[in-house]
Formats: sequence, structure tokens, C-alpha cells
Amino acid sequence: MSRLRFSARSALAPLLAALVLAGCATAPAPIDPSALPLTPTLFRESEAVAASTAAPFQTQWWKVFSDPVLDRLVDQATRSNNSVQVAAGRLAQARAIAGATDANRSVQLGLGVGAVRQTDANANNQPKTLVSVGANLSYELDLFGRLSGASDAASLDAASREALLRSTRLLVQADVAQTYLNLRALDAERALMRDTLQAYRNTLRLTEVRFREGDVAELDVARVRTEVASTESEALVLDRQRAGLEHALAVLVGEVASRFQVAPAEWTTALPVIPAGVPSTVLVRRPDVLAAQSSMQAAQARVGVAKAAWFPVFSLTANGGYAAPEIGDLFRMSTRAWGVGALLSLPIFDGGRREAGVQNANAELDIALANYREQILVAFRDVEDQLSALRLLAEQSEAQSRSVASSSRATVLSDSRYRNGLVSQLEVLDAQRSELRNRRQALQVRAAQYLATVGLIRALGGGWA
Repeated sequence: MSRLRFSARSALAPLLAALVLAGCATAPAPIDPSALPLTPTLFRESEAVAASTAAPFQTQWWKVFSDPVLDRLVDQATRSNNSVQVAAGRLAQARAIAGATDANRSVQLGLGVGAVRQTDANANNQPKTLVSVGANLSYELDLFGRLSGASDAASLDAASREALLRSTRLLVQADVAQTYLNLRALDAERALMRDTLQAYRNTLRLTEVRFREGDVAELDVARVRTEVASTESEALVLDRQRAGLEHALAVLVGEVASRFQVAPAEWTTALPVIPAGVPSTVLVRRPDVLAAQSSMQAAQARVGVAKAAWFPVFSLTANGGYAAPEIGDLFRMSTRAWGVGALLSLPIFDGGRREAGVQNANAELDIALANYREQILVAFRDVEDQLSALRLLAEQSEAQSRSVASSSRATVLSDSRYRNGLVSQLEVLDAQRSELRNRRQALQVRAAQYLATVGLIRALGGGWA
């Protein structure tokens, strides 16, 4: 009796040791908050827009620009852009991997059917056929969190891919908006150049008439012709730039450039005012920050998985079925067989493989943590960049408006003085050239305000509160 009791204790000893080790297993240590950048209570540049009347938040942020063409292009890009589709495919892959990893925590059941032709030593080595059918069942007890840790890590990888999909979608939408707004700014600049060119051509015709009548010298004609040719060249540069932007839009919306066209139109897009909000919301809303956070948490979970490799694996197995030389006898009670077992395995010496696995997992965690810190810093830099750009562009726009008004007045005065014979035509051309330059700069400042607004929306994660 005592021998049987000793044998039972010996059989249970590995299981008891496993349970003791399971109690010693610990989850990975949490990330030290001091390892992350401190979140400011306010953006340094937020006062520039906080007092303004802001547009209300909406999921489709591009609609605040009140431009139907922009709405159509962004919707098309969201559906058809290839970068978005690649990100969606990678998310599907990550979810499939997460499902496959989580399946390891479930009971594994398999069914097998076979037929073997072999010789029988008990029957003078006469060949005979053995037909079998059976089922195998196995289940690993996750005593140390190895399977659950791997499943959690895979789920966090999928969450990171989902955030990256939203980040890619936001990036494409912002690229479409900025490219389109650049194109509309060029349309306005091209219209200005066309009007100026027409005015120069009218001046040239008038100067040529006056030259034939002997009122002006040939030098005046040459100067005006030079201005006409120079303006024509600058207009062609704008045409070339517009064609490039149109082709870039075609790629963004998933169309062939040869068949894509955005008709020139007046620039009537609204310019909304976007508040910066509370800095902490950037960390919650920006998908690239959330993706980096999920990747860091997945790396942290994999540290626990690597450490669990030091603990034994305890599995339960069962099998049962039938085997008979004839198919007709296959399911007789006398041909059935079954078995139940438990396996406890623990590698003793592996040449340092498990230790290397733990070191690799810790290194991956350090990399992921550094990437997360970097993404936080980039997020706040992006917001501050766009806030400061909007503040300074507003001041620049006001100064540029004064410059346009002054240059327009100078053109009127110079033309009056020229008609009265007080100055040469060179002064008039200089005044007109200065006015054109200032008007073009005003359009460029206005375009920069639109681009910075889109940039701020993107930096805030595609919305504001």
C-alpha cells in the first residue's frame, strides 16, 4: 500500500512542480511612465486660434471646406487609393494571424482514416491489409500564459495594423486635399497671369501704334515686348505645374492620369478655423500614435511569452478508433482501441536558445518603446508646426494685403504720370511688375493658409474638439 502511495506521489511530482512554477510566473513589468515624454497642458501656439470661432467637429473633416469637388475626390481616394488597399490587406493578414495564434489555445481534434498493406510475421509473412479509423484530441494547459501571451501580442499587432490603416487613410485624404487646394491656387494664379498678359498685350498694341506715329521710341516697344514674352513664359510654368498636380491627383484617387481631369474653376473653397484643443487628445486621436502604442504593448506581451519558454509544457492527449483487417469488421467492439495521456515536457539544456529569446524580446520592446516616444514627439511637433504656421501666415496675409493695395495704387499713379508725359514707360512697367508680384505672393500666402489648415487637421488626428 505504501509503495502504491509512493508511486502516486512520484507520478504527481512533475504536475505539482509545474503548478508551483506557475505561481512564480509573473507578467512583464509595466512601462515606466518616466520613460515617456511629458504631455503639456497647452500647446504653445494654441492661443492663436483658441479665441476664434471654430468649425464643429465632424468625422468627414474635409467637408468643412465646403467644396463639392474636394468631397468627391476624397471619397474616391478613400475607396480606390492603392496605399489604403495595401494597408487594408495588411490588416486582414494581421487579423488572420491573430486568429491562427488564438486557435492554439483551443482543443485540437483530428480525424484519420488509413489502410496499410503489410506482412504478418505470425502468419508466415503473408501480406494482409489493416484498415483503421480514429480520432485524436489534444489540449495544452496554458499554465504559464505562453499561449495567452502570444494571442494577446497577435491581437495587439492587429490593433496596430488597424490604426495604421486609419493613419494611411488620413494621410491619403490630407494629400488629396492639399494637392487639390494647390491646384485651385494655381488656377487663381493662372487667371491673374492671363489678365496681366492681356493687359500687357493691349499696352504693346498701343505702344506699337504710338511708335509708328513717332510718339515713342523703339526702346519702349522693346520693353513692352520683353514684358509680354516674360509673362507668357511664367504662365507656361504655371500650366506645367498644374498638369503635374493633376497627374498626382489621378494617382491618389486611383485613376490613370491620361483619363483624369479636374476642370479649372474659380477658387471658392472656404477656409475654416481649427482649434488646437487639449494636447492629450492628440495621443488618443492620432492613429499613428495609437499604432505605435499597440506595437509597444505587443512587444511587452512577447517578453512574457519568451520568459514562459523556461517553464514546462503540460498537455493532455486522447485518441480512439477502430482497426481491422476487413472493412466489414472495422466497427466491431473487438476492434476498438483508445488511450488517454498527459505529457509534461521541460527542456533542460538548449545551448542558450531560451535566454537569447528573452534578450531578443527585451530588445524588441526597447525598440518599440523608442518608436512610441518618437511618435509622441513627432505628433506634438506637427501640431506646433501647423499652429505657428497659421499664426504667422495670418500676419503675413495682412501685410501682403497692404502690399497689394500699395502696389495697385502705385500702378495707377505711374500710369497717370506716364500719360501726362511726366515719366517714362519703364516706370509704369516696373509698377505693373511689382503689382503682379505682390498679387501672386498674396495668392501663395492664401494657399499656404489652406495647406497649413489641412496639416493641422491631420496633425490632430483627423478631427478636433
